[in-house]
Amino acid sequence: MEYRLLGRTGLRVSVLGFGCGAVGGLLVKGEPREMTATVARAIELGINYFDTAAIYGNGLSETNLGRVLAELKADVLVGTKVQLAATDDEPIATAVIASVEASLRRLRREMVDLIQLHNPLADRRRPERRWVSVEDALRAGEAFEKLCAQGKARFWGINGLGETAALQRAVAAIPAQTIQCCYNLINPSAGQAVGPDFPFQDYERLMERATDRGMGVIAIRVLAGGALSGLAERHPNALAAVEPIASGRDYAADVAYARRFDFLVRAGYAGSLVEAALRFALSAPTISTALVGISDRQQLEPAAASAARGPLPADALRQLDAMRAAPL
Repeated sequence: MEYRLLGRTGLRVSVLGFGCGAVGGLLVKGEPREMTATVARAIELGINYFDTAAIYGNGLSETNLGRVLAELKADVLVGTKVQLAATDDEPIATAVIASVEASLRRLRREMVDLIQLHNPLADRRRPERRWVSVEDALRAGEAFEKLCAQGKARFWGINGLGETAALQRAVAAIPAQTIQCCYNLINPSAGQAVGPDFPFQDYERLMERATDRGMGVIAIRVLAGGALSGLAERHPNALAAVEPIASGRDYAADVAYARRFDFLVRAGYAGSLVEAALRFALSAPTISTALVGISDRQQLEPAAASAARGPLPADALRQLDAMRAAPL
């Protein structure tokens, strides 16, 4: 397993991170013994970063991860998240502190390695989508700083989803140590320039801006919620319906679009579309760790094997660039 620095935190994280959310679903809907066996195997394979959140399974993911790690007596890095209601009903600092303390109880930890703001960012609050403003994120950061000073968190970060202009402003203004960015074969705009005819949201190389500020970049949706398997079927533990992020109008549209990248398999650059997608994410030097939502151990093994093969070769990346430059 390769390890990379997580920005200026000094933490060394495995390039493959274990996603504990509902998209993969193991830590929300899986059988207890399967959870324990799969997490144990992940640690054997060298995975040292586990990503969860208070909203995953309404706290179930944190609860199950806490139980499993305590049972295994595992020395790993854990990141979780706070989602604000995006209303004026409760002061931001109060909400942040209450959420983190509840997460620590569920995780059975006195301290979490990374706490992150889960809300997407916009120029103004959008309560119907739980998007918060950059100013809200700054106030959440002040609360995170207090929690770090109290020894309840080591580092803190923000979400790299939302309105592009607001995200660019946030990276410039907020002294966060990490950022989570959507980056995949379908939408790589957070990590590379795309043309004016790019059909999806353009994040305008957000990962590079964040890296320049010393932030560690955590890549999310590297498999586009599963669409980059090229298959419409979902695992029983996985979220039944996945809403696309900055890509097609629905999951089926993303699956159809994903098949454009089958040439990477036909040309022998990867053994499967999933492998190609994961290794594409690892080809971005700005990414510290790429999260993959795990449904069971059978998904874990090929993901780890793909990560072990490292980034895609330069020729494959050149062909991807040429394909993107061609008209649809």
